[in-house]
Amino acid sequence: MTDVRWFAEVDSTNRVAAAMAVPGLVVVADHQTAGRGRFDRRWEAPAGSSLLVSVVVADPFPTVVVALAAAGACEDVAGVAPDLKWPNDLIVGERKLGGILGESAAGHHVVGLGLNVNWQPETPPDGGVALDEVVGQPVDRFALLAGFLRHLATPPTDVLDAYRRRCATLGRRVRVEIGGEVVESTAVGISAEGHLLLEGGWAIAAGDVTHVRPAT
Repeated sequence: MTDVRWFAEVDSTNRVAAAMAVPGLVVVADHQTAGRGRFDRRWEAPAGSSLLVSVVVADPFPTVVVALAAAGACEDVAGVAPDLKWPNDLIVGERKLGGILGESAAGHHVVGLGLNVNWQPETPPDGGVALDEVVGQPVDRFALLAGFLRHLATPPTDVLDAYRRRCATLGRRVRVEIGGEVVESTAVGISAEGHLLLEGGWAIAAGDVTHVRPAT
């Protein structure tokens, strides 16, 4: 990951990376005008507030590797160890710190990361959280990027096992939206293919997952 292209503004780092589709490419932006999350949701953030980066990777579990690298960078640079919410969110408590979007382009995996870094005095939308709120001071985005790329270059030998150890979804009661159907059960494992395994024999390859809070 030595080919790093940094832009002041792009429509989407994933689109720029996909247009080039060069293995090892890293696209970073201070601002996105048309950032996207999963299920075509918009990713909106003030300029300079977030780490917005897309990488072209060859790993068989590209979003898992990116999630682990982002979590490792947060821990190294900010002293914050986020949990991972299946399939590809970084969370602190139950608040979203970052999201990951994986796509395919020209036979390569393009994976985008949006990580909330310095938002104060604002807060991220939809109940999200930023690193500066968690640690009480601004966090260096350049150091985060360097830490992220360092972890990306040296992934764990068993990425799924490392993911399982950080995954806050396991053991939780979850609600999963799959198409027009809603399934509620307890998450009991992650398969060798990266699917979420639920009590009752469900194996979820993709879906919108909500952690169900225990009744009080």
